[in-house]
Amino acid sequence: MAQYLKDCSVSCKLSWDDLQAVCRRQRLVCEQLSVTKHNFNDYEVEYLCNYRNIQGREFFLVKWKGYSEAENTWEPRKNLKCPKVIRQFRRDMRLALLLANKPLDSTSLDASSTSFLLQKAKQRLKLLRWEEQLNRTCKHKGRIFVLNEVDLDGPPKDFTYISDYRIGEGVKMSQTAPGCECANCIKEPVNGCCAGASKHRMAYNDSRQVKIKPGLPIYECNSQCCCGPDCGNRVVQRGIQYDLCIFKTANGRGWGVRTLERIHKNAFIMEYLGEIITSEEAERRGETYDKQGITYLFDLDYVDDVYTVDAAHYGNISHFVNHSCDPNLQVYNVFIDNLDEHLPRIAFFATRAIRAGEELTFDYKMTIDEVDAESAKIDACFSMAGAQGTPVKPMRMECKCGAEKCRKYLF
Repeated sequence: MAQYLKDCSVSCKLSWDDLQAVCRRQRLVCEQLSVTKHNFNDYEVEYLCNYRNIQGREFFLVKWKGYSEAENTWEPRKNLKCPKVIRQFRRDMRLALLLANKPLDSTSLDASSTSFLLQKAKQRLKLLRWEEQLNRTCKHKGRIFVLNEVDLDGPPKDFTYISDYRIGEGVKMSQTAPGCECANCIKEPVNGCCAGASKHRMAYNDSRQVKIKPGLPIYECNSQCCCGPDCGNRVVQRGIQYDLCIFKTANGRGWGVRTLERIHKNAFIMEYLGEIITSEEAERRGETYDKQGITYLFDLDYVDDVYTVDAAHYGNISHFVNHSCDPNLQVYNVFIDNLDEHLPRIAFFATRAIRAGEELTFDYKMTIDEVDAESAKIDACFSMAGAQGTPVKPMRMECKCGAEKCRKYLF
């Protein structure tokens, strides 16, 4: 992947590590790359791809960072100063031997085992690079990690990570929200702050936790407000605050998302981002998605079903959040800089305290109790094909959430 040097305005075809390796190989000092005559002989292990045990001495086949596979070398254990890489290789090797039905104390590896280890090492490298790309794209505090200990799948294809909505053809965003004049929006709101201006109640307490019922809208402070970025009424716009992990599920549900930190009840987790399209375009795409068995259409039906968010090819980490019939996330409609009720932002908040390591889920067919709620429903309608008035037969999709209250089918 192309990277930029600190003082270079031209995209480089080699990565930083590759450039360092070139300089060391040619014995060239480069201050920008931190290559000096004292570290010409420094080499970094990229991954390990084979193993031998000769009379009790362990040897590993090393792929060196910045060098081709043709330059791999066998190295004794004592030459390697990478305990984390070795530990991971041993775990992978154990799995390879189990899959090949070979003894775990084998002194060498057969072709199928070495092939598996090479694929696993390259997969882990691809996932690491994708993880780095995600975190470069993100504009929030929480970091994103990626893990696949289930199969050899790499990063998803034909998917672009975004940090804000992508506006599709035929979608107009014009309404600009007026700003508030509060000195302290939570404790001393002037005329009810931004929520009051739209004749609604303040949504958050002083811990930035949502306090209104699902179905009621959230109005946050915006770019026209007098308050600063630390205002307690700026929550969703601050982005993800928790470290999260995209991981491959072991029960056939594809990728999922788990939290790496404890999350308090009613805390904001993430937005549902994607491409905003018209309902007509969503119906057309929905027929295609149903045939492919994918579900990424989210109707923005706070007042009317005019627009839909499509996260199939453009989205953020919410793209990977799975369904559950007993979810720990709840959807809220949020308005910040744009007050068009046809174009709310979709935000997920925790329905309860969530443990570190727990998977994050929401109900793809959730509905909101109409009592005290202004919108009749928040409908995560992820499949428009087969809806009333369309010629396509509805497709039954089995639910694998595993909840005690599982409805057995998503649709």
